[in-house]
Amino acid sequence: MVDRIGLAGVLWDMDGTLIDSEPLWLQAEHAMLARFGIELTAETRDRLVGIGLWDAAEGFRRLGVPMSADEIVAEWVEGVSQGLAETGPRWRPGAPELLLSLRDEGIPCAVVTMSVRSLAEQVLGLLPEGVFAAVVAGDEVAHAKPHPDPYLRGAAAIGVPIERCLAIEDSPTGLRSARASGAVAVGVPNLVPLDAAPAHELWPTLGGLDAAGLRARFEALRPARAASHG
Repeated sequence: MVDRIGLAGVLWDMDGTLIDSEPLWLQAEHAMLARFGIELTAETRDRLVGIGLWDAAEGFRRLGVPMSADEIVAEWVEGVSQGLAETGPRWRPGAPELLLSLRDEGIPCAVVTMSVRSLAEQVLGLLPEGVFAAVVAGDEVAHAKPHPDPYLRGAAAIGVPIERCLAIEDSPTGLRSARASGAVAVGVPNLVPLDAAPAHELWPTLGGLDAAGLRARFEALRPARAASHG
């Protein structure tokens, strides 16, 4: 009998969830603000995590950065890309192993990132072939996270109903996007706390998880998800 209700796809945030690249973004942001004598407060930093790059750039313009949003984003992307090339990947614990297990079990995955496609492809090029079937990038969506559109696009890109997808995130903004889309939203904290975020469940790590474990957690969480959207 064909399973029509179980886990059929996994949607991954990238920065801070798949790869520990948030320090590179912060370094680029700090350098830009320091050049103009502007301080990056902890509150502003936390608010930036997970949001669309152009939304973040407009935030920097409001802080007093005398550059266009496109110029700000281009400088950030160049800094992060260079940092990745110099330091190599710093994968989040358990992420590469889980991706391989999902691939071997035939469960398609998509990256749903507010980073630009060029950076997403740079990161995915460091992973084994075939672990991701699709990429939804921040420079290709009409509405950034926390809007549900990016996750809806991710599910469509792998041909799976959003209700049968599990989304993995590390930010409150991303979790709001994932939950609003109808996916089962799981938070794995990294840079910012997720205690008040709208996750169906928080996991301390992806370490030790495989496809079978993810299926089981999805099944346990799916009734709660259905009730919250019913």
